[in-house]
Amino acid sequence: MFDVIISGGGPTGMMLASELRLHDVDVLVLEKDPQPSRLVRSLGLHPRSIEILDQRGLLDRFLALGQQYPGGVGRFAGIASPTPPKLDSAHAYILGIPQPVTDRLLAERAAELGAEIRRGCEVTGVEQDESGVSVALADGTLLRSRWMVGCDGGRSLVRRLLGIDFPGDPATTEWLLGEVQVTMPADGLAEVAEKVRATHRGFGIGPASDGLYRAVVPAATVAEDRSVTPTLTEFRTQLHAYAGTDFGVHSPRSLARFTDATRLAERYRAGRVLLAGDAAHVHPPLGGQGLNLGIQDAFNLGWKLAAEVDGWAPYGLLDTYFTERHPVAEDVLTITRAQSELLSPEPGPQAVRRLLTDLMDFEDVSRFLAEKVTSIGIRYDFGDEPPLLGRRLRDIPLSRGRLYELTRDGRGLLLDQTGELSVSGWSGRVDYVSDISEELEAPAVLLRPDGHVAWIGDDQNDLVRHLSTWFGPSA
Repeated sequence: MFDVIISGGGPTGMMLASELRLHDVDVLVLEKDPQPSRLVRSLGLHPRSIEILDQRGLLDRFLALGQQYPGGVGRFAGIASPTPPKLDSAHAYILGIPQPVTDRLLAERAAELGAEIRRGCEVTGVEQDESGVSVALADGTLLRSRWMVGCDGGRSLVRRLLGIDFPGDPATTEWLLGEVQVTMPADGLAEVAEKVRATHRGFGIGPASDGLYRAVVPAATVAEDRSVTPTLTEFRTQLHAYAGTDFGVHSPRSLARFTDATRLAERYRAGRVLLAGDAAHVHPPLGGQGLNLGIQDAFNLGWKLAAEVDGWAPYGLLDTYFTERHPVAEDVLTITRAQSELLSPEPGPQAVRRLLTDLMDFEDVSRFLAEKVTSIGIRYDFGDEPPLLGRRLRDIPLSRGRLYELTRDGRGLLLDQTGELSVSGWSGRVDYVSDISEELEAPAVLLRPDGHVAWIGDDQNDLVRHLSTWFGPSA
């Protein structure tokens, strides 16, 4: 019997597998596709996701294969802030990196840590009882685990088998996405694309990788079955309808559909089975938040599920995954809906767009929107005071190294400037550091494994209560 079976080998599933393996949880990842997808659905990582990679010692791998765009954090629905907003992060940039590269690096990390990954294994059934979960595969294999997490995308079979409602707005608009070769010269292509973009903000074509071009164009209708890959003829027809030319597209590496459907699971857990990533929420791709949201779901869930498996989780800890991440997803759905409206050519949305363009000149406005899109502004509800409580702590320099270098193992961390506090009894789950930088404007701070501030103060008895709340009874 496995400790945890994860259905879905995308970025959410692989990130979750890595987080669980940091705590020696026995993990199996099941992915129905026999080979990793080559489709580039996401083009980059936001500051909070970059911080997460830094917290786990993975960032150098991604920086080596990506490109930093500091100005990218100052865009909302394509409206650029005059100057990049000053975010409270050491990584105030968008990291441009194609999703297949992100997928590969996260899969490599999960495998390095000891996760078992099986490709070409399609889940067809899920049943659970008081002691565990039975998972049926298409080839007739029956597996058993103590817990299961569905990271199997927006059309999640796991979610449907659990009977979890997925309310929201159905798709009203569909786009076709392709990575293709073109015959039109680059200069002529860029000129045509710029003219079309001026009147059709849902259209775009430009250089991708390996000499290919990435093109996005509205579809003629919303397909009844969006899992059916569009044909090259359909793609050419829509390009011609919007641009007056198909740019000579040929030899596609990938073709796909996506829509503006917006849905959010009513709950993220049913017994011993949980949901994460697109299985729990879908939304328009404006702002590139989907992949980032899934990685952050996994980062929140991993240590909590590991605590449950290991037997030290305090009562209700696993349920905080839903109470913390569901409101974040609701916020993302609001943001992406708003950006979708601002892309409409109708007079009303365009009037709002002009107004927002003027408002973006104010630093407070551009920073507020940037913190929303990049997830830097997330604050979990741990109480009203002080303001830092519930927020993630940015990377700060210490007398020896820096904060994020101390978070590699996914444990809790007490930063104690008083030198008088103790984590005795929790030392197997919480590390202790007393040599702190002056940039920490608090006597002591308790960080959860995901880097969010769980306590601030200088009283040992108060600290003990919070250690019990987040890290279970004293050992």
